[in-house]
Amino acid sequence: MTGRTGVVADADEFARRTEPLRRELLAHCYRMMGSADEAEDLVQETYLRAWRSYGGFEGRSSLRVWLYRIATNACLTALDHRGRRALPSGLGAPSADAGTRPEAAGPDADWVQPMPDALVAPQPADPATIVTSRESLRLALIAGLQYLPPRQRAVLLLREVLAFPASEVAAMLGTTIPAVKSTLQRARARLHEVAPQPELLVEPTDPRALRLLEKYVAGFQNADTEALEQALRTDAAIEMVGTRTWFSGRKTCLDYLARVIGPPGNWRMIPTSANGQPAAAAYYLGADGSFSAFGLGVLTATDTGISHIHVFGGGPDLLATFGLPGHLGSHTGT
Repeated sequence: MTGRTGVVADADEFARRTEPLRRELLAHCYRMMGSADEAEDLVQETYLRAWRSYGGFEGRSSLRVWLYRIATNACLTALDHRGRRALPSGLGAPSADAGTRPEAAGPDADWVQPMPDALVAPQPADPATIVTSRESLRLALIAGLQYLPPRQRAVLLLREVLAFPASEVAAMLGTTIPAVKSTLQRARARLHEVAPQPELLVEPTDPRALRLLEKYVAGFQNADTEALEQALRTDAAIEMVGTRTWFSGRKTCLDYLARVIGPPGNWRMIPTSANGQPAAAAYYLGADGSFSAFGLGVLTATDTGISHIHVFGGGPDLLATFGLPGHLGSHTGT
C-alpha cells in the first residue's frame, strides 16, 4: 500500500510531467469539439483518467502520446450521437435585407464557440510554432472540421495538425496503419468538399491586423461608419452566431452595423484575440450609465481588409473566459 508521502511524490511527479502539455491538449480537444467549454471539461477528464492510470504507465509510448490517446478517445466518446456545431453561414443563405431581425435557431442547435488565444498559445515557443498553432485554430477551419465524422476528424488532426506517425495514430485509436491512411484520405476529401479554401490571413499581432482592429473599434465607439467602410472588404460578411442570420457584402453589412451601433458613446470595446485572429470584446451602455458585457467580435483580417466578422453574444460568461470583466464604469469615467 502506498503511503501518504509516496502519493504526494507521485502527484508531484505527475503534475511536473503532464502540466506542460495542458495547453496543447486543450487546443486538441477544442479542434475536436468546436466548443471551448467542452474542451475544458474533456481536458479535466483526460487528466483525471491519466492520474488514475499513472501507476500502470510503463513508458511503452511517450507520455505525450499516452495523454493524446486518452484525450482523443474521451472526445470520441463525447461526440457519440451528437450533431455538428455550426456557424450561421453553414445553415443557409445570407439575408439580403439589413433590417432582418436575427432568426433564432431551434433549441437543439449547437454553435461553434470562440477560443481565447491566451489559453492555448504555446508558451514558450518559437514564432513558427505560434503561427502554426494559430492557423490550426482559425474559426473557418474549426467549423469545417465539424462536418467530418468524429474518427475522420481525429485522424486528420492527429496526422496533419499534430504530425503523429500513422503507427502511433493507429495505436491511439485501436486500428491498423492501412485504416489510418484510408481514413485520412477520406477526411481530406470531405474537408475539401465542405470547407472553403483557406484565406491568407494576417497574424493578429501584425500591424495590418492591428490597424483593422482599431478601425473596427473606432467604428463602434465613435459611430464612425466611414472607419468601418475602410476596414471591410467589398465581399465582407457578418455572422450573428447563435442565430441563423448573417449578411454578405460590404453595403449590406454597413447598413446593418449602422442600425445597431446607434449614437457615439453607446459602445466600448476591449481589443483581444481569439482563434488566432484579432477580436474585440463589446460592452453596451445601459440606462444606469455603465457598460454591460454584450459579447465578442472575432475578425478575419486579410491584407485587403476584414473579410468576416463573427459576433458571439455570450455576455459576461463569455468574456470571463477571456479574463475580462462583465461590466465597465460609466461612459464619463474609466
